[in-house]
Amino acid sequence: MASNVAILGATDDPTKYANMAMHKLQDHGYNPVPVNPSKKTIEGLTVYHSLSDFKEPIDTVTIYVRPSISSSLKDDILAAKPRRVIMNPGAENQELADALKANGIEVLHACTLVLLQTGQF
Repeated sequence: MASNVAILGATDDPTKYANMAMHKLQDHGYNPVPVNPSKKTIEGLTVYHSLSDFKEPIDTVTIYVRPSISSSLKDDILAAKPRRVIMNPGAENQELADALKANGIEVLHACTLVLLQTGQF
């Protein structure tokens, strides 16, 4: 069974890194879980309005939203209990990272696309 990877800030815009990551995750055998409160579907995938709407275990959360948004998602991320959270460039949030680490969640300040491309995901 493929690992579920939640994409916070998922988008249907093919020029955005979150969209590119969705495709690369699929290409590498992962199950992308798009999360965006203003979308219903993206390229045939169901979009969840929040992490709490997805009822299966989430292995990884990859963040593509600015810190002011990710801070408001802290409780949802903690409740989802992912193994790790990736803060992509521009999405770094030290306050959130500290809260996640304090709850035993691994935090990476890295690029999901680079991790996938280099076999480090």
